[in-house]
Amino acid sequence: MQLNFGIDGTPFRNQFGGTDDLNGIDFLKELNTVIFERYPFAMMAAEESTAWPLVTYPVDKGGLGFNFKWNMGWMNDTLSYISKNTFERRYFHDKITFSIHYAFSENFILPFSHDEVVHGKKTLIDKASGTYEEKFQNLKLMAMYQMTHPGKKLSFMGNEIAQFMEWRYYEAMEWFLLGYPIHEAHHRYVKNLNHLYMKEKALWKKDNTWEGFQWIDVDNSDQSIYSYIRKSGKDLCVVVLNFTNQQYDQYRIGVPEPGSYEIILNSDNKDFYGTGNIENNDYEADPIGLHGMKNSVEIRLPGLTGLIIKKKKSNKKRR
Repeated sequence: MQLNFGIDGTPFRNQFGGTDDLNGIDFLKELNTVIFERYPFAMMAAEESTAWPLVTYPVDKGGLGFNFKWNMGWMNDTLSYISKNTFERRYFHDKITFSIHYAFSENFILPFSHDEVVHGKKTLIDKASGTYEEKFQNLKLMAMYQMTHPGKKLSFMGNEIAQFMEWRYYEAMEWFLLGYPIHEAHHRYVKNLNHLYMKEKALWKKDNTWEGFQWIDVDNSDQSIYSYIRKSGKDLCVVVLNFTNQQYDQYRIGVPEPGSYEIILNSDNKDFYGTGNIENNDYEADPIGLHGMKNSVEIRLPGLTGLIIKKKKSNKKRR
C-alpha cells in the first residue's frame, strides 16, 4: 500500500503528491468486495504491521474491506514481555496493558504464527524465560492471556504440545513429546482452555467493544499481576494473571458483584503439571471495597499462574 516500501533514495509519488499506492489500495478494496459478494462467510485477514487506518471497515465506509487484521503489536509486545526475567517484568508492565488502548479500533486476530517459530527465533516455549519448569508455567500463562484478551485467536501447530524444535516444513511435529508427562499435561491444558473459551460467552461475544472488557487492576507493576473482567450481558469472567514466581497466600481482588465465586480454570492445577497449591476453588465475596468495586474476594495466587474465576449462579427462584 506504499509506493516506497523498502526503497531507499528519491521517493515515488502518486498523482496527488503522496506516497500511497492508490492502484494497490483500489485492488484490495475490489478484491474484498468481490470475495464477500460471492462468499459472504469468507475470512479475509490482513497481516498489516503499520497503523494503516480502517483496515477492517467496509469499503463503502472508507475501509479496505477486510474482516480481520492480525494484531502484530500485541504479538510483539507479548513475546518481548514473556522473554523477560520475572524480577524485571515490573519495568515492562505496559507491554501487557498497552494493547487494550487500541484493541477495539479494528477486528483483530491475536497471532502466534509460524513466522515466530522459524529461522532461529525459537519456539514459544523456548522464548519464555526461567527454568525448564518455569518455561511451561510461562507458556500456560501466555496461552490464558491470549485466550482472555479481546480478539480472535491464532496459534501455530506445535504450540499446543510445547515443542522445542522450530518448525521445519520438511519434518513432522514432534508428537513423541506427548510421551513426556509435562508435555502431555500442557496439551491437556490447551484442550481445556479451548473448551472453556467456547463455553464462556463472556470471553468472545463482545470482542470488539469496551462493553466486553473492564480492568480491575491495571497498575500493579510492582507485583506484575494483571486482573480484568470479560463480560457479555450478565455473563462475566474475572481473570487474574501473576507473571512473577512469587506466591501470594492472601491476595485480595475486587469483584463487580456480591455472591459466591469459583475458579473455573487454574493453570497451576496438578492435572496440568502444576503445584496444586490452590486447595479451595470456592470463594464468598466480602463487602470490602477494592479496585473501585464494593466487593472483593481473597484468594491464594501461586507464582506464574493464571486464574479464570466466575460468579456462581444463584439457586434462589423468583416468586
